[in-house]
Amino acid sequence: MARGFLARTVTVVSLTVTLTAVAAKSSSCTYFYPLFQAARNLAYSPSSESWFHSKAAKMSNCKDARENLHNKARTSPYPGSNIERSRVPNDKVDWSTEWEDYSPVEYTAQSVLAGPKWADPEIGVKNFSPKFNEKDGQVERRSQNGFYHVEDGRPRNPVGRTGVVGRGLLGRWGPNHAADPLVTKWKRDGSGNKVAHPASGKSILQFIAIKRKDCGEWAIPGGMVDPGEKLSAALKREFSEEALNSLQKTEAEKEEMEKQLNRLFSQDYFVVYKGYVDDPRNTDNAWMETEAVNYHDETGEVMENLHLEAGDDAGKVKWVDIGEKLKLYASHADFVKLVAEKRGAHWREDHNLVCHDGAEIKA
Repeated sequence: MARGFLARTVTVVSLTVTLTAVAAKSSSCTYFYPLFQAARNLAYSPSSESWFHSKAAKMSNCKDARENLHNKARTSPYPGSNIERSRVPNDKVDWSTEWEDYSPVEYTAQSVLAGPKWADPEIGVKNFSPKFNEKDGQVERRSQNGFYHVEDGRPRNPVGRTGVVGRGLLGRWGPNHAADPLVTKWKRDGSGNKVAHPASGKSILQFIAIKRKDCGEWAIPGGMVDPGEKLSAALKREFSEEALNSLQKTEAEKEEMEKQLNRLFSQDYFVVYKGYVDDPRNTDNAWMETEAVNYHDETGEVMENLHLEAGDDAGKVKWVDIGEKLKLYASHADFVKLVAEKRGAHWREDHNLVCHDGAEIKA
């Protein structure tokens, strides 16, 4: 598989995030998960003196935030199976809520139980003693959200109940770490001028999206961080494999591609999100975490020299206009929204929406 590293570490720009979001043409407010703890989860760059900042808007009298909390991690059937999760109502998600009758379904996919190199053995297997909440050899078992509990030898999902125990499709007990490179450029007309959205008047930002083969949903290119692999290398590798089909290129093509990628991945970037992801593969004992990083091609010149071609786990790849109507895999729409806000780009056609009690929410 293609491997590469970022040429340098650059200063991370500070980001102000408003955590309240509302669904378009809705009479009530919607909570944007997983950004409910962005102040704690967004990354700090060792090369920078700036922390990311978070400012949560109040949601007075709006719909209970728990209704959209941990939502995709409770959907049935479980991906790639006919397994129905035990139903977990909103008021029973939190582990602090007592629920003596909770009876989750046990499920780990055969593809995981077959023992591929990217998967852990079952708990209790001889010579398998995972060090949870620690760096376990080359395997990172620390959570980006902090300490998580372990009960009866199994780690417990830090966000709450999902209706399934075991690992499902996930290889690792506990956190499964991914990297999501979010590559953007401005939409331009035939004369090279930025295109503004007619409703908001803001310039339209585009990002590279792939259509996942496993579920058919559009998503940010990305994938799992290999044991011992640096995040910077994983971001670049996943982008080249899924959006540029690097695995099928000749050595000469790979060399030229690497030159262009080095230009892109050595520019200023910022960490959009770092932490738990509301993913349909999550279980009570295994869950997805990611670090989403935005690399922006301001002039568009770098990406002009890179031919998009779907590869690896991607069925299709294309540039997509960013806006609030985007429907993306897992929590990817949340990440894209933050990038649009950071770049001052178009996102929402209506800048002010109103809760059902008449309270105005600023976008």
